[in-house]
Amino acid sequence: MTQIAPVPDLDGFVRPGQGAGLIDVFRRRYLLSLLVRKEVQVRYRGSVLGWMWSYVKPITQFLVFFVALGVFLQLNGSIPNYPVYLFSGLVVINLFSEAFSNGTKSLVDNAPLIKKIYLPRELFPVSSTLVAFINFLPQALVLAVVCVLTGWHPNLVQVLGILLGVLIIVLLAMGLSLFFGSINVSFRDAQNFVELILLVATWASPVLYQWTMVEKILPDWLMVIYQLNPVTAAVELLHAGFWYPTTEGQIPMPTGLWFYGLCALVTASVLLVVGQLVFRRLERRFAQDL
Repeated sequence: MTQIAPVPDLDGFVRPGQGAGLIDVFRRRYLLSLLVRKEVQVRYRGSVLGWMWSYVKPITQFLVFFVALGVFLQLNGSIPNYPVYLFSGLVVINLFSEAFSNGTKSLVDNAPLIKKIYLPRELFPVSSTLVAFINFLPQALVLAVVCVLTGWHPNLVQVLGILLGVLIIVLLAMGLSLFFGSINVSFRDAQNFVELILLVATWASPVLYQWTMVEKILPDWLMVIYQLNPVTAAVELLHAGFWYPTTEGQIPMPTGLWFYGLCALVTASVLLVVGQLVFRRLERRFAQDL
């Protein structure tokens, strides 16, 4: 009689192509570190200045806005210590822009790898966000040095505000990257839509101007919506950490800044969960659409 082979024990296996999403990313921290290292090395390969571009780009951007707004529109005279105010807002929006934009394109840019092997696809948006954070650090260092030279002596509350602002931006960019990155695989229009969002985000937050200018124009209910914008809260938290201490009460801090900061943290966390859910829903078509 023909013997039936015993059924193998499959307890240690999972169905191919299934995983735990962002949890798998942190389980594979070594692979994540390899992707981050690869992106950092490739970005400035063949460049004469190399890592110096991390300083040249934001400084050039700062000079353009400072001349246009600070000198020509005379904001340098109406806003105390305007260079610190401007640069502390620019480093935040640069972190958000780079993480969001590169994270949206990360799946398409890594299409050959995605089509060949299975690995947690969330690795690519997450690694792009981490690379943006690494590029943010030199800019933050320059800002901190300038602030120290202007008499900045931060206390614990100010440091916590800075960390909270950065955390909001990282979570927000990561969630939006998962959402738009997964859509961008099938509909490349998502990249153009992201560029519009970033353009609006720069001017819809007090990066280049003061929040008091907005308060004078908007009605109260619309001002609340303006302050609930997570990017606005993050920008003002960095202003509170780096800039407000040097104004000596000349400019009032936004009312309820910590409340809006915590609301922004909740909003960013919710968008991260939504982005992950949409990503997992569309993930099954990635290899086919790429």
